[in-house]
Amino acid sequence: MSLAEQLQYGSERGSPSGSAIVACIDRADEAASIMPHAFALAEALEAPLTLLQVLETRAASEAKPDPIEWDLRRHEARRALRRLAEAQSAASPRASLALAEGRPADEISRVASEQEGCLVVLGTSGWNGMPHYISGTVHNVLSRVTAPILLVPSCARLAPASYRRIVVPLDGSCWAESVLPMAARLAKAADAELLLAHVVPNPELTEIRPLEPEDLLLRQHVVERNEATARGYLARIRTNLEAMGLRARVCSTRGDDVRSALAQLIQSEAADLVVLSARGQGANHHHQMRYGSVASFLMAHCTVPMLILQSEARAPAAGMTEDHALRFPVACLG
Repeated sequence: MSLAEQLQYGSERGSPSGSAIVACIDRADEAASIMPHAFALAEALEAPLTLLQVLETRAASEAKPDPIEWDLRRHEARRALRRLAEAQSAASPRASLALAEGRPADEISRVASEQEGCLVVLGTSGWNGMPHYISGTVHNVLSRVTAPILLVPSCARLAPASYRRIVVPLDGSCWAESVLPMAARLAKAADAELLLAHVVPNPELTEIRPLEPEDLLLRQHVVERNEATARGYLARIRTNLEAMGLRARVCSTRGDDVRSALAQLIQSEAADLVVLSARGQGANHHHQMRYGSVASFLMAHCTVPMLILQSEARAPAAGMTEDHALRFPVACLG
């Protein structure tokens, strides 16, 4: 199946049977940033939405809570969830409410595993200069859940017009490309612009001795070659997206550190959403790692909501060269 066919199939197919958006609500300040994105995803993917709150129970060694007090806590949690759901506009999808009791990471992981095609929405808060403070609960969910996860920082707000610009980081790997059908579907539903982003790293040269002019010339040739290859690669994907009636733009930049350069690009482009694979080219060498260096870096430094998809590599179709499969060694994004 060609890339264009994969995009067409992935963006037009309906929600898998039993799929759902599960928005995990903890604190009221997180809910203000989570709710608009949860409803936007539910509408775009035509998937049912569930607002989930986990009432954390005490450890077995601790004293049991008063039954009346615990029952009051349940009722108050239900009322709070109902208020959140009713505060959305009449045009928003209807949301079901769910309460669970236990350890938050355990219960969220259980709910995600029981619903096929589930997409989990989690809120993060800023701390110590990091826009995304990954709490113990969020960290445990990330390490255990294989479903797509949308991380929403507390500082994120969604404009009434919904998503306007969606950034898709690409590094030439099949892992990175595997998120394109999801990104295309979200862009089509919101009439958003897709920004295909790529960072060409400045190659490192061993500097045991001062670099000679020919060394600098060699590095410049490598960068120019990689930039030209990246432009052609992104242009082919943009053509496929535009053939589907989508608005797409490409942005290839250069940086010493791919991760920070990508974070700066996302901020400078005023993106509303980032859709990326949990792993990129680095997955060729680190199969045991669920998240690559770029995804891990952006979790802590990106101020924009990120939809992270766990993707398996697909081999090139029979008769296709690596170039036809849109793979080339330009940058390692994880």
